Amino acid sequence: MAESIITDELKSLIGVDGPESEAEVTTTGCRLFARAAGHTDLIFYDEEVAKARGYKSIVAPPGFLGTTVYKPADAERASAPPGGLNIPYKRILNGGTTYEYYDSIVAGDVITSSSHITEFQEREGSVGPMLITWRETTFRRKSDGKVVAKGSSNMINY
Repeated sequence: MAESIITDELKSLIGVDGPESEAEVTTTGCRLFARAAGHTDLIFYDEEVAKARGYKSIVAPPGFLGTTVYKPADAERASAPPGGLNIPYKRILNGGTTYEYYDSIVAGDVITSSSHITEFQEREGSVGPMLITWRETTFRRKSDGKVVAKGSSNMINY
């Protein structure tokens, strides 16, 4: 493998929380995501059924943590490379995401999230060198600050 692209600058980003984002969980968002993912349980579609089963509202299906609240002033930041990383590889692939849930997420919730890099790995793939960036994200319900989920993901630059 060629010289490492994991610079001291990249290493200094490990463990540093990035900017917080905010997402709204809406009934429409829950229904659309549930339908697209093939969920048939009525708690994802019918508020009365969800309430009868002990929830405050329609339940967000697994993997749906709301829709990011768009703020025009943040548009330029959102189009920047993830984490502002200076990586020479131009292609990006989502290497996978897993979630661990600690509480129900329902329509009406506003979820804040913050991520940090946990690790960089370099590998040689069939198409050449790759950089794998591992992140952890914490999701909190804005109204009470409770952690409702944590996610682990990785992005592959090649």
